[in-house]
Amino acid sequence: MIKHLLKGFLALTILIAASACGSETPEPDQKTPEQLAIEELADDGSATWTVAQGGSVTKDGANQTDLFNGFSITFNASGQSRTYSSSNGQGIFDASGNWSLAGSNLDRVILTGDQPASGEEIQFTRNQNNLRLSFSIPMPNARTNAVAGSYVFELTKE
Repeated sequence: MIKHLLKGFLALTILIAASACGSETPEPDQKTPEQLAIEELADDGSATWTVAQGGSVTKDGANQTDLFNGFSITFNASGQSRTYSSSNGQGIFDASGNWSLAGSNLDRVILTGDQPASGEEIQFTRNQNNLRLSFSIPMPNARTNAVAGSYVFELTKE
């Protein structure tokens, strides 16, 4: 009789354990650090950042916002494709091109193109709907002394 009770208890325990395992919801796929960095710039595919609505631009610590008043940059990411477009880049940014993360530096982006910001590592930091881009244009890459310097773009999400 005790044998039958133990077998019944064991069967009940196995049944409870099996049903508990089946009710778990699977964990959503975890994003890689690279995917998270891409989302910082392009959200789920595209994000436009602008000086309008409270953004600012400084060069070597001096306010240059008036020169870049209409500046905006859009980062697009779809599959392996990474493109950008900008407006009112004032000879600093190309109108369009490709972008990539700077190797293992997942807080830096490199833009393609011919303008002075192209090919430079641009450090970015996102805080909700604000994006900060900071970079330096060295003398050898600058066409004139007026372009060379350290820039900080404080942008807001459009």
